This record gives sequence, C-alpha cells and structure tokens, in this order.
Amino acid sequence: MKLITAIVKPFKLDDVREALSDIGLAGVTVTEVKGFGRQKGHTELYRGAEYVVDFLPKAKIEAAVSDDLLDQALEAIASAANTGKIGDGKIFVTNLEQVIRIRTGETGNEAI
Repeated sequence: MKLITAIVKPFKLDDVREALSDIGLAGVTVTEVKGFGRQKGHTELYRGAEYVVDFLPKAKIEAAVSDDLLDQALEAIASAANTGKIGDGKIFVTNLEQVIRIRTGETGNEAI
C-alpha cells in the first residue's frame, strides 16, 4: 500500500478528484495549504501599493492506494493537474505500513 500526497493548483482540485474517481479510487483527503517552489511567489498591486505574495495557495490531496492502483492513480493526478505552466505542483509517494478502518476493524487493503 502507498500514500500519495499531491500538491496542486486549487482550481485543478475538481479535475483531479474526478480523475481519481474515474479509476475507482474511493476516498481522498484535501487540505488547503500555502507554499512556493521555483516560482518564488509573485508581486501584486493593491490600492496603488505593490506587495509581495511569498506563499501561494495550493491544494494538498492525500490518498491511500493499493499497489495495483498506484500507477493509474499517479497518471490520473499528473494528467488532471497539468497546465504546462510553472507551479503545477508535485506528487509524493510513500509506503504505508498499516491501515485500519476504525468502524469495522478491517486492516490492509480491505481498509482502503
């Protein structure tokens, strides 16, 4: 089992959720986050004053997947979140040692 953590542009969140749903991935967790990478933020003009926006709004998507769904999920996220512009985001994959569904006590892939 793997845990996929994807950081994407907020307006791409619905596209990513729909793409994951299409491949049969049932659940995701979404968090609104702020950050920057190579784009290093940007400057904005507000009421005649210029100011620097260091941290840009992003959406963090977390999904636990079985090993057999991993490649499909990565492709779905990458294609749905891609705009071809800087700041599209990143996808991280980590190993999951154990998953337990609290309600039923199911463990492993059955708990996902």
